[in-house]
Amino acid sequence: MSLDTASPRIALARWEHMPELVALYKQLDPAEPDLSMDAYRAAWARIAEQDIRVVCAFVDAVLVSTCTLVVVANLTKGGTPYGFIENVVTHADHRKKGYGRAVLKAAVAMAWEQGCYKVMLLTGSKSPATLAFYSGVGFAQTKTGFQIRHLPPRPNSDD
Repeated sequence: MSLDTASPRIALARWEHMPELVALYKQLDPAEPDLSMDAYRAAWARIAEQDIRVVCAFVDAVLVSTCTLVVVANLTKGGTPYGFIENVVTHADHRKKGYGRAVLKAAVAMAWEQGCYKVMLLTGSKSPATLAFYSGVGFAQTKTGFQIRHLPPRPNSDD
């Protein structure tokens, strides 16, 4: 992490952030199809109805990093929920400055506040740097993940 990096302001995304979020998500997959604003609004409404938080890091009012935390109700572990993190991305111009770490740490803290007993994330990346990044935030490769896909993974990714 760079020593001259400003501390980001961490906040939950609001509808007004949608254009910046869409631009950031394009960096995950440039071929991601654009939705109409009506479709984005419908998806946002569903997110708002569920226990989902889109955690953002802002620097000088610019959205530079985000991840999504889903808190899942649970019938085991004494009824304690668990968290799942998805859609982790930092703008290419702002990487390696600690912003991704900041949103992940904030999302994990939110999960603990909600009483989660664990927080999980999956990555399709095999990049040692990406795996070291997640380890450096505190995640450990302790389980084996499986998935069935309805849509193909992003190019150059097992995601």
